[in-house]
Amino acid sequence: MSEGPSKVPRRVFLKSTLSASMLSSAPILTSKAHAADAPTTSKLILQENALAGADDWQLTRVRVDGDGFRSPWIEGYCSKQSVEAGESIDVMVSCKPSRTFTLELFRMGYYGGKGARLIKKYGPLEATEQPTPSPGEKNLHECLWKPSLTIDIPADWLSGVYVGRLTTIPQPGESYWQSHIVFVVRDNRPADILFQVSDNTWQAYNRWPNNYSIYTHPRGVQGPWADVSFDRPYAREAQHNGVVDDPRTVGSGEFLPFEFPLAYWLEQNGYDVTYCSNSDMLTPERGLKCKAFISVGHDEYWDIRQFHSVEKLRDEGVNLLFLSGNSVCWVTPFRESTDGVANRIIFRGGPYGGGESHAVTRDKDHGPFPHRGPDEGLLMGARNVRPVNGGGDWTVVKPEHWIFAGTGVKQGEAIPGLVGWEYHGDPPEIDGLEVVAGGTAWQGGVNPQQWTATIYPGPKGNYVFNAATIFWAQGLSSPPGHVLPWSHWSRPHGPDARVQQITHNLLRRAVAVREV
Repeated sequence: MSEGPSKVPRRVFLKSTLSASMLSSAPILTSKAHAADAPTTSKLILQENALAGADDWQLTRVRVDGDGFRSPWIEGYCSKQSVEAGESIDVMVSCKPSRTFTLELFRMGYYGGKGARLIKKYGPLEATEQPTPSPGEKNLHECLWKPSLTIDIPADWLSGVYVGRLTTIPQPGESYWQSHIVFVVRDNRPADILFQVSDNTWQAYNRWPNNYSIYTHPRGVQGPWADVSFDRPYAREAQHNGVVDDPRTVGSGEFLPFEFPLAYWLEQNGYDVTYCSNSDMLTPERGLKCKAFISVGHDEYWDIRQFHSVEKLRDEGVNLLFLSGNSVCWVTPFRESTDGVANRIIFRGGPYGGGESHAVTRDKDHGPFPHRGPDEGLLMGARNVRPVNGGGDWTVVKPEHWIFAGTGVKQGEAIPGLVGWEYHGDPPEIDGLEVVAGGTAWQGGVNPQQWTATIYPGPKGNYVFNAATIFWAQGLSSPPGHVLPWSHWSRPHGPDARVQQITHNLLRRAVAVREV
């Protein structure tokens, strides 16, 4: 999130670009990695997406209260961010006034272009109005509602993002109302790609019930003053006041606008993908069973254990793809809920950045913070810069690089609007790091800042790619239920064959070179 105008000197960007241009353009991985269609280790995603999709899974009748955040007519949340197949998860639902309701549970994917498959329908079930908690210490809102139902996850449910649709059963003369719940089903199998949803960031921006998020404490929007709990519903997508204007996001965090286009495209193309939440990456074991790890969308808030886990992945040969912006920005410690459930409360503990100026300035301007994370640039290949938000075109710097194979792009060619609403820049000095794209992002025509997309070689024939924008997935697909975001008088244009081919090149190479 932006903290005011400041920019990296142009000489820093130019130095990085010129250094990159002098590096060898030879592939950084083995030759067999350049196979056009690398074999996958599993056909599970292909088999799943051959099943019939749902014609009706989106919210049809949705209503938010006068403050524009919550839907008290029906709303709910889950007892865990993710659940392993074979375990169970509780769903807490509140209705005002009390009503019976149904829950339809969908797995999100491609499914012949429909975007979701109905897994199971529950109900009718009873729901009463459950209490809105009073603000606790550091404005914490922790619901601790009674469960409305428990879902036993069969062992054969495939890992994925599962979105539930809650629908009231109206009394005569009434309308029905709807909202979502969302959770991840995870597994422990070897897989080609690990897709990490950015649910810490969803929760950091969640304003439920009435403008209470990490950003809304009276002491300031950037300090360590506010705690937020996963034990509450997701209000309408928190960026709707300038990035997304779609009330159909109620209850689903930021998945539908910023992450679903990537999941839809991966499954459309049959990639062997498995899913996890931020809280599943506190240790590296899950990721070490995969060939590639993807950070997607707006992945701002990381517990420092996530950082060290993903470092371990890189060092052990896993390919890292940061198809995201403003990522690894804030150290976000987890703690348990009041009733003892692990990893249910987070806060902004301090900046990543080590001794870099952007971290020192954040600490000075908004602290003191209890934590300081390492330099995120040494992991991602680029850093969070100030101002971190804005909009721009994704402009090719090094068209001869292997990531551009088959795209036909030329130096200086731009993919319009793909940079935003937050991004990365200021690449660190890493042996072999190459700036493959770069340019200027603007805050509505003012406060220019340089952004850089980078790639550098890992120690075992792997690579780390940083697309440097939250909007990368917007260039991959536009699934049902998706609305293009925008910001700062700039917007992405939707699916782009160049973005698709670049992503294919990255993933096919990742799949081909690492055995798990």
